[in-house]
Amino acid sequence: MANTELAGVGVLVTRPSRQADGLVEAIEDHGGTAIRFPVIDIVPRGAAEISADAALLQKPDVVIFVSRNAVQFGLAHASGASVAAVGPATAAALEAAGRSPDIQPASGFDSEHLLEEPCLLDVAGKTVRIVRGVNGRELLADTLRSRGAVVEYLPVYERRIPQYTDAELGDLKTRWSSGDIDIITVMSVESVHNLEALLPNWCRSQLANVSMVTPATRVLRAALATFPGTSATLAAGPLAGDMVRAIIALGHTVPGQS
Repeated sequence: MANTELAGVGVLVTRPSRQADGLVEAIEDHGGTAIRFPVIDIVPRGAAEISADAALLQKPDVVIFVSRNAVQFGLAHASGASVAAVGPATAAALEAAGRSPDIQPASGFDSEHLLEEPCLLDVAGKTVRIVRGVNGRELLADTLRSRGAVVEYLPVYERRIPQYTDAELGDLKTRWSSGDIDIITVMSVESVHNLEALLPNWCRSQLANVSMVTPATRVLRAALATFPGTSATLAAGPLAGDMVRAIIALGHTVPGQS
């Protein structure tokens, strides 16, 4: 029997194109309609450029990967070091690439939880390499430096705001005005800000009529601050199953039912 828990529910998926498939499939597997609207583009840096930057860094004792993209574009620069994953999605990417993480949060999926791991409490005199995008949060580096570590960044990709044509934005407005969008997923604070910049004015005016689902408290706070009057729900984690369970828990079911 087909799963219809999300029948009649339209979900705007704002994840970057490279990472949206799992969530889109999970929504559709539960009978929902996933509408792709990436608000971040992931652009890898050139391999030669990354290698040249890595050659200037110290030999690391620990390499921290902050995302699946960091694993995809930077795993080659972690040999001989302990490897840390910021959360389960990053850990899964490492496993898929044939490298089990040595360090990952016992619970949670962010920098705060990773920093609680015993291996990262005593890092005085160690060199830690953080593989990430160009720019990002400074919490990991600041905290590890305060614990006595030498911290160096290896940026392996850029995050850019997508460029949409007037026709593409018009199609989004048409679908929204037709009642096709009930829920929006947002995965990061940057996603919230880019969503605000990209949405047509009319769509922004309708945000009080949809719900947002996010895996992180700080993203939830940013969504509520950026879009006053919008309701937001916290998922248990960033994985597709976590997000879909939160969407189902909102009570959106077949129209006319509760």
